[in-house]
Amino acid sequence: MALNTNFDAELTQAIEKLKTDRVYKRLNYLDSPQGARVQMEGRGEVVILSSNNYLGLSNEREVVDAGIAGLERFGAGTGSVRFICGTFTVHRDLETAIARLVGTPASLSYVSAWNANEGLTASIVEQNDFVVSDALNHASIIDSIRLAKAITKCTTAVYAHSDLDDLKAKLEGAKTARRRIIWTDGVFSMEGSIARLPEILELARRYDAIVVMDDSHGTGVLGRTGRGTAEHFGVLGEVDVITSTLGKALGGAAGGFVAGPEALCDMLTQRSRPQLFSNALPPTVAASALCAIEHLEAHPDLVTKLRENTRYFREAISEAGFKPLPGETPIVPIIVGETATAIQMSDMLLGEGVFVTGFGFPVVPQGQARVRCQLSAAHSRDDLDKAIAAFKTVGKKLGII
Repeated sequence: MALNTNFDAELTQAIEKLKTDRVYKRLNYLDSPQGARVQMEGRGEVVILSSNNYLGLSNEREVVDAGIAGLERFGAGTGSVRFICGTFTVHRDLETAIARLVGTPASLSYVSAWNANEGLTASIVEQNDFVVSDALNHASIIDSIRLAKAITKCTTAVYAHSDLDDLKAKLEGAKTARRRIIWTDGVFSMEGSIARLPEILELARRYDAIVVMDDSHGTGVLGRTGRGTAEHFGVLGEVDVITSTLGKALGGAAGGFVAGPEALCDMLTQRSRPQLFSNALPPTVAASALCAIEHLEAHPDLVTKLRENTRYFREAISEAGFKPLPGETPIVPIIVGETATAIQMSDMLLGEGVFVTGFGFPVVPQGQARVRCQLSAAHSRDDLDKAIAAFKTVGKKLGII
């Protein structure tokens, strides 16, 4: 049977509009492991400043070998969901290590952080509950709350980004709710800013609320030893629920988790639909993620190196005349104004041998288009100097500096 030609034409028209609006996303094919420099198909070697591989562990020999060993011991996949025959001993060992790392009694792994967030909210809220979310929270949190509202008819609200007076007002207005839940990112990926976690925890205590934090860009990155946003602020063990990813600083393969009380993880095992109806995390991925956590615990100097690289790059790019958003995370957004400028700058930087992504509306607010740089502990000083020189060259050509 032939495809519906009207449907095909409508999709083609929509794609053309995306191209006109400059929000069309082109795929860049890499032909090597994701280190500080990568082989990009058709372009040779480039310095990569677009990766979430914050600690350089995705290409760490020990982590790769652990994945190979897991593949050989357990096979390519689980062939089942967790509650049938898809739970292997490596899952138990990984979840024990995750809980140890982020400072909670227990954890539960998922095939992605998106699934972890998606499966959490609807599993723990009921009709008379109230869920309040930071305005700049990740799309997975937003969709998780929307899904929970549709299923449970709970009440939801959004507070202005990091505006704790607004959060307080929202909590004040929800005093009669059965339960109050505050959802926040630990590190906001487009801004590079960090949640005001100690103050959020104080409000939670005052209003008897539960704090849920997605620390996907904080795990392995923040804190003296990389244990995340809670360690960064000295409140390790005080966050009720932490979700995060295994696909960024922790090896970059895939997977996510929810960490919190043992009873929560047991409840999610029983009720979380992505957990119940999706195959378990492939054991080779679980094995490499477990090794990445153990490697981080044995090498906290990686976190120090990441912090030093971030400081060096941020200072040099500011001295060159660019205007990165202030912050201390390895996410360094350089604001350029219009979407077309961000896309053009990204293309020109690639021509100079630096792969960094431009973001514009509607991903970021109108007039706040940016080139988002992400640093890694794997970057050498030569890598960073090459990138800085490329930024200066392109910035002058575009009249930005």
